[in-house]
Amino acid sequence: MDRAWGLLPSDVKELILIREWQNFTGLKARLLNDKPFPIRVGLKPPTGQKAVSDIEHFQKFIGQWRSFAAQHLIEWETRNYRVLFEQTLPKFFVLKNVQELMAFVGDEALKRSQIWESNMSPLLSIYPETYSALVKNLNTIEVMHQADADLLPDLIKQLIPNMGAGQYLRALPLVGVDTKFVETYQTLISDILDKIYNGVVSNAGGLFTWLGCNANPTGWLTIRPLCEKTKAKIGGFPVLQLSGDILKQQALPARNILIVENLESGLGLPPLPDTIAVFGGGKNVAWMEAQWLKTKNVAYWGDLDTWGLSILSDVRSKLPTITVLMMDQNTLQLHKDRMVEERKPSDKIPIFLTDSE
Repeated sequence: MDRAWGLLPSDVKELILIREWQNFTGLKARLLNDKPFPIRVGLKPPTGQKAVSDIEHFQKFIGQWRSFAAQHLIEWETRNYRVLFEQTLPKFFVLKNVQELMAFVGDEALKRSQIWESNMSPLLSIYPETYSALVKNLNTIEVMHQADADLLPDLIKQLIPNMGAGQYLRALPLVGVDTKFVETYQTLISDILDKIYNGVVSNAGGLFTWLGCNANPTGWLTIRPLCEKTKAKIGGFPVLQLSGDILKQQALPARNILIVENLESGLGLPPLPDTIAVFGGGKNVAWMEAQWLKTKNVAYWGDLDTWGLSILSDVRSKLPTITVLMMDQNTLQLHKDRMVEERKPSDKIPIFLTDSE
């Protein structure tokens, strides 16, 4: 509340709610004493001139604070006014600790604190040193189901370094706890383990690394054989997906590799002999550093816009011998009636384009 002078109890309540109670970052800092109490709110007692200019508000200001139930939260001062004579005025509203803050906020604070206590207590009863980690993740604790809170200490007891060596997270040998639980509460679990074991998870580079798990595959690309010969070589699958990490290591069994920026364009390709198409990766071209690609005939077809040409530049930085298809002035002119304005063009000039590009 930005009242010029004379804050009322309702003004202070609104201010405390916004600055302290509804501000998760500030609230966590208060609970951890990173932002120490007390909370002091200046009530802006007026000068004599201001008081006389709005005597009704001046009387309300004094009257409401005199009738305020929790008088121990108010600091008063005596002032002498030329017209109004000596007046005792409320000067500061002070909350000395989190209990006073919750009492002032009221029922909402009581309900929230009961949820925190209920969801924290299973872990704190075994690992009291994890309080700061739980407060750090207060957003998660507050929306956690009680059943999950009860499972948390059972999980923490089971987690040990390198227990998932050579496996993906979902294959962790956990008892009574599903591995999706670990994914859901990954940040919370990491902070708890860091508190118990003095930062070992962060020092290892994260929970998956500490557990020794393989990283989940990312950067999926669609693989489509464009002739029966190559289809047979990949087990008869007409379409499949591989992550960029896997494709970087695993060669595809075709002499010709056609890389296409977009999924729809790749699905519309016609039959081509001894060819496998890789498409739908968009900007994901890091896998094209693969050594096996250097032994293939590789072509690239992307969008004729600033971003498509930017991706082409990235592609050529990985594989300078790439053959570029339908990304030239002639193609542009043939289809100029289908042109549309690019909503947000790239503002950088790619460095691995030819002059004509």
